[in-house]
Amino acid sequence: MIENVSKRFQISRNSKIYTDIFHHMKGLMFSRPKTIVFDLGKERKIDLHNFFVFFPIDILFLDSDMKVVEIKRDFRPFMLFFPKHKARYIIETPAGHIKNTKVGDKIRIKS
Repeated sequence: MIENVSKRFQISRNSKIYTDIFHHMKGLMFSRPKTIVFDLGKERKIDLHNFFVFFPIDILFLDSDMKVVEIKRDFRPFMLFFPKHKARYIIETPAGHIKNTKVGDKIRIKS
């Protein structure tokens, strides 16, 4: 479960947390809409693409304290995104799920 603690609402009931390089590379390619979390192990910048993801997604970039440092809303299929901030966690979810989430909000991830 993923929730926005600052705004007190649930972002996703079901999510998968990935820490391995294979899942980092595959992400949501060729899959149905779902929510996934990438734990990068440490804060760093990761450029993203949405190739072979056939639905728009929202992306939250979190620091090591689980605070939102950047947001990409409505990331369309077959596009590129170059974040400005480092992140330890990246949450990808179908577009519209992050609603009123803003930079600075605290997020909780329960597996």
